[in-house]
Amino acid sequence: MKCARPCSGGKRDGLVADFTGKRGLQSGRIEFQGISPDLRLAALCLRGVSQAKRVTNLVFRFATVQGQNIQWFLRRNCSISPRQLGLLYASLCLLSLGIGIGFWFQGAKLILPFAWLELMVVGVAFLVYARHATDGERILLTGPHLVVELERAGKLGRWEFRREWVRVEPRTGDGSLIHLSAQGQSIDVGRYVRPELRPLLAQEIRQALRA
Repeated sequence: MKCARPCSGGKRDGLVADFTGKRGLQSGRIEFQGISPDLRLAALCLRGVSQAKRVTNLVFRFATVQGQNIQWFLRRNCSISPRQLGLLYASLCLLSLGIGIGFWFQGAKLILPFAWLELMVVGVAFLVYARHATDGERILLTGPHLVVELERAGKLGRWEFRREWVRVEPRTGDGSLIHLSAQGQSIDVGRYVRPELRPLLAQEIRQALRA
């Protein structure tokens, strides 16, 4: 169905909106022929407003919406931050070494070497924990792009996809990691979400990609 509205000025072409069947109605494709830049800008603004309304009408459990951007920030569940862990280790060192030195002056000289050994083992364990305390996944849907950032042990990896090509599917079945793939790239996400909640996260990503 084509509908044409003539502009003022007689023979000038007007604004032509071409919706061909259901496919055209879903895509909302608008063709501009011979209209002024002001009318073109106004129509594009109206289209942007309608897209923003569709995004804000979506309800998410894991994502946050900022304008037309949708972001999922999934992090490891850590009960203590690396800074707090460093303060705890420093306090432990002072306490253990203080006790060891006190026994050293009392003649029990084997206490201090064992205190050093204990602190070394605990320090290695704390270091391994601190390296992975900031691990996380950041999934950002902005405009035509889906950006995935994965941080592991201080190393940051980044993948970028065209949203219309992204496939969202479980890796093996219910509760498995969420597999994102497009144009020869792929990445698994959702490792910091409980297995029973991963299908819900996958559904959120699908809805956002279609919005």
